[in-house]
Amino acid sequence: MFLNENFLKGKYMFLNDEEKAMLNGELGESKKWAIEHQIRVGNFFSAKDFISVSQAHMMVDPESIGEAGVIFLENLVKMGACVSVPTITDPRGVDLNYYKPLGQTEDMANIDRRTIKACTSMGILMTNTCVNYQTIMPPVLGDHVAYGDTGVVIYSNSVCGARTNFEGGPSALAAGFTGRTPRYGLHLDKNRLPTKRFNLKYQPKDLTDWGILGAIVGKQSGSYWEVPIIEGLEVIPNSDEMKHLGAAMASYGSTPLFHLDKITPEAKNIKLDEFEYIDIKTIEKSDFDALKSSFGHKGDKVDVVVFAAPQLSIVEMQRVADLCDKNTFKVPVIVCTSPQVYADASRMGFIKKIESSGAKVLEGTCFYNQYAREIGEANGWKRLLSNSTKIVNILGGYGYEPLLANMETCINSAVTGELI
Repeated sequence: MFLNENFLKGKYMFLNDEEKAMLNGELGESKKWAIEHQIRVGNFFSAKDFISVSQAHMMVDPESIGEAGVIFLENLVKMGACVSVPTITDPRGVDLNYYKPLGQTEDMANIDRRTIKACTSMGILMTNTCVNYQTIMPPVLGDHVAYGDTGVVIYSNSVCGARTNFEGGPSALAAGFTGRTPRYGLHLDKNRLPTKRFNLKYQPKDLTDWGILGAIVGKQSGSYWEVPIIEGLEVIPNSDEMKHLGAAMASYGSTPLFHLDKITPEAKNIKLDEFEYIDIKTIEKSDFDALKSSFGHKGDKVDVVVFAAPQLSIVEMQRVADLCDKNTFKVPVIVCTSPQVYADASRMGFIKKIESSGAKVLEGTCFYNQYAREIGEANGWKRLLSNSTKIVNILGGYGYEPLLANMETCINSAVTGELI
């Protein structure tokens, strides 16, 4: 059937019997809210119908949702709301085992506690991670999902070959309730083809370089609807390299999907001679150097070193632990990882090794969405050094003067208190 309600204002989506029942409130008030919200989204993007999703991933950190968002979740609980497909969460805003030393307040912690209680009451899995593709139910080729975090979306679309748009918090939650999402954007074949071409003349050397490549491509793509394809890679990037590439690209360009010629799943079916009409942009070493030099120079003072955005994998944790070993730091060092990786890193002795040097590992958070501005003001931190091209892009808007260097240089700079 076609729905004809006043709020649709003449636009229509096809609904099956189950969706009609949701809209009529026959399956509960929470699903009625969810399907109404999704219809509005679908109409905005001219979706014709819905597509079933296997899982949802929602951003629900307290800094983003605030008091009003928590009350909204608590009201859904009172309605008896419960998700119908596995629904997982992005990083928290507070590590409840370590927040006062950072300058976070009890009010911040209480909002977090209430959010956790509300979400768990609705069957949401508090995974607290932005790297679920490395830890929890990674999506597979052709899998339709409803994901919120930009880094999760771009990795899942590009590396896994799954299909998702950027879903705002309410939209991801709605998908968790209904088990579907409007069929538009990257759920459609036609929107997954290359629209930008880049030819690489310099090969990335470390995670920071992969992030810089993502930043260059993202800045030159410049639109959610552009799909870049990168040609000229001589190596196949590993999962962490793909992670930094995509996270930075999404941060600088709102890009939800990229292809690596002959490497990523869908790129293997792309015939570049069919896209000869697209101008090819060349990326040189000088482009890498220019972007990196815009984030600090040797001798610059360092107030804090942060490894986050995305959360660290177990391989990255091992590397940080090895670099921290037997070092003493002049400035604070903060490492953010997922609860899943934290448990393994603890069992393997990495947490002990890192924290023995004076660094601190935070579980289930990511620095930029855990009240980074307030933390910086409370501690007098301005000059933040990281190996993440994503985080230095974001934190310039949070009152920081960010610096960018590779992981080893970050650790060595924490020892001296200045960028080496």
